Amino acid sequence: TGLSFYFPLWAKQGTTDEFLAKLKDPALESRLRAHLAEQEKKLGSWDKVVISSVVTEKNKTFEGKSVLAGAKETRKSPYDFMKDLLIEEKSRVDMVIFMMKEENLERILAHPLVGVGTDGSAVAPYGLLHRGKPHPRLYGTFPRVLGKYIREEKIIPLPEMMKKMTSIPAQKFGLGKRGALKSGYFADIVIFDQDKVIDKATWTDPHQYPEGIEYVLVNGRVVIKEGEHTGDLPGKVLRKEKV
Repeated sequence: TGLSFYFPLWAKQGTTDEFLAKLKDPALESRLRAHLAEQEKKLGSWDKVVISSVVTEKNKTFEGKSVLAGAKETRKSPYDFMKDLLIEEKSRVDMVIFMMKEENLERILAHPLVGVGTDGSAVAPYGLLHRGKPHPRLYGTFPRVLGKYIREEKIIPLPEMMKKMTSIPAQKFGLGKRGALKSGYFADIVIFDQDKVIDKATWTDPHQYPEGIEYVLVNGRVVIKEGEHTGDLPGKVLRKEKV
């Protein structure tokens, strides 16, 4: 999620340059400050908003720190720290908000109409996709569900959770011939050890692969073998279909 999330929609309408120009406009400052004050009241204090990634080397020191910590370090108000950081990074600032309660998450996960997914982007612990301190979900969403909420917490039976992670999302997004082991369907298969599968990514060290994923097949071809990538790249862009 971008740090610009906290700013009003009217300020973000138009191009990135137009948004940044509004942040620099003294005539708009009081409105922007008032909006962020309301956001803090509704969503929680700035110590629960953590900068996860920036682009410039100058500001890398703020990755993994809260907005409140960054404001104190730079001797600015939280508003001025956020505004200046967005301007310097041309709005390319990602963040994590700590605002969920575990009991609510478990209740939602167990609801029969809820599927499981993540809006995380592609990352890697090396190369061009190694950046910042992203949300641990980018590496650990599904292993965490299988290890913590099924094996340890036992919130619902494993077969029910498998449906939530496969056929329900496939149907919701209109992914034809995906999400089930059926004749004529694409063979997208994950083979895992239910006694071992767990996420390893943390807030301070997020670039860690999970444990317990032995094999992964994409479109019928093996891409993970005995926990290691084979180098094969059989994936493709999926378009919504009527299913």
